[in-house]
Amino acid sequence: MTKKRWLLLALFMAAITAADQITKAVVRAEIPVGHAVPVLPGIVQLTHVENEGAAFSMLGGARWFFLVLVVLFFAGEALLIRRKYVTKAPELWALAAISGGALGNAIDRAVSGTVTDMIEPLFIDFAVFNAADIFITCGAAALVVYVLFFDRKKE
Repeated sequence: MTKKRWLLLALFMAAITAADQITKAVVRAEIPVGHAVPVLPGIVQLTHVENEGAAFSMLGGARWFFLVLVVLFFAGEALLIRRKYVTKAPELWALAAISGGALGNAIDRAVSGTVTDMIEPLFIDFAVFNAADIFITCGAAALVVYVLFFDRKKE
């Protein structure tokens, strides 16, 4: 793996973290907690929520648990990469997406003890989420799809 590719992966991860933190800062500055701003009526709105837990507010108040979990995730990821268990570009890009999102939410937890969420779909009963959550979910889904369907040894 070239230094250029590592730099691109790091920039991708940093861009995800930055985009997440910027969107959260705008929401905190412009929308009071509990208030909503319609974006696409009947489809999605921005609702400012401060979440003390994970998705659907599970494990509320477990700030330190989630921070330790992120540290363990990064340590495990580094070990997998260092030992060359993860070497293929699709795996690395998916992990960079997950890492950028995880870092974005970890920054919130470390600074304020809560994660700022704002994207609320109105067409289904679902949790309010943020940009970091999107990248974590899409990165994880991409990694699973790649490993299950594309990373097969030829028989």
